[in-house]
Amino acid sequence: MTESRVQSEGFSVSHATGGDWKELTEACLLALGKSVKGSNLGFVYVSDSLDEDLHMILKRLKDATRIHDWVGTIGFGVCVSNAEFFDMPAMALMVGTVPPENFCILPTIRPGDRDLPLEVLEWARKHHPVFGIIHADPRVPGLEKIFSRIQGQTHSFLVGGMTASRGSMDQIAGEVTDGGVSGILFGSDIGVATGLTQGCSPIGSLHRVSRGRDNIILALDGQPAFEVFKEDIGELLARDLSKINGYVHAALPVIGSDTGDYVVRNLLGVYPEKGWVSIGERIAAGDQVMFVRRDGAAAKADLEKMVSEVKARAGRLPRAAFYFTCVARGPNLFGPSSAELATISKILGEDVPLIGFFANGEISNSRLYGYTGILAIIH
Repeated sequence: MTESRVQSEGFSVSHATGGDWKELTEACLLALGKSVKGSNLGFVYVSDSLDEDLHMILKRLKDATRIHDWVGTIGFGVCVSNAEFFDMPAMALMVGTVPPENFCILPTIRPGDRDLPLEVLEWARKHHPVFGIIHADPRVPGLEKIFSRIQGQTHSFLVGGMTASRGSMDQIAGEVTDGGVSGILFGSDIGVATGLTQGCSPIGSLHRVSRGRDNIILALDGQPAFEVFKEDIGELLARDLSKINGYVHAALPVIGSDTGDYVVRNLLGVYPEKGWVSIGERIAAGDQVMFVRRDGAAAKADLEKMVSEVKARAGRLPRAAFYFTCVARGPNLFGPSSAELATISKILGEDVPLIGFFANGEISNSRLYGYTGILAIIH
């Protein structure tokens, strides 16, 4: 059993690994110690080996801390200040003190819900939220429409991640829930800065879809899509297409972005005999697409740049930080020894309480990303 705590002005984070749900919960609470006193808001992330235990975990946390408002979900791993725990029993807790009028728990919003609950809308009209942390059930269709609905009705910039579990897909938003999108909104009195870092780098130029059907690209720039794809990836990969699995992906530019932002989607198949390429997104003539590859060195440089920019924009030492990163990052991209989280803490400050999880898709500004890391800091 391992445990630790990091504390700042108004926020504390603890974690524990190597036990069952009861042992981990008690270890996290013990590590938090007296910092729980006076706190009124909590975040909890657990690895999916604890997926069936979330109800008991939440009950114990409420009983022990007297904190009523908890937010969280399940991931393939959890993140804390300077450390990551991937594919092992692990739990991370953050408790903080936030004026009650400056936050509002967002209950589960489902595809059929046209409007947010009245109490959320009334709170939003009074407190003008600018920022929200959300979690999403990956089994639910049309998630980006739900994100846009929440953002449109509250005017909040949303960040977060999709639950990642081989079992239950539960979230916590005051209570244990699933089947949609839930989380927390913060009022305009809370200072926030956010950033996004990519895990894939372009390997060719931007192309225009000449012909497309559903998720199949038939032609790019007037040529068979596979021929363009083959030219971009190079002769070595083109000779052995098995090497592109998990390495080469498609990317769609974000319309209107002034930073060159793009969302990455998996390649579902290539069809040399037909000249087609299939990707994990619906496509149509006129859309733009490029091909990208997973690149650890470029991803590390981009991560360092992003964290530095977010810290500079904050203008003061962060009180708390949240990080939502792809299951394909962490040890799968940066190597062992918590390299990804160590990079963040080195720049942000090792005494900044940070919490997050390894997600099945990352959320930023109402868009669903892949292979990215999303950082948000409260200052």
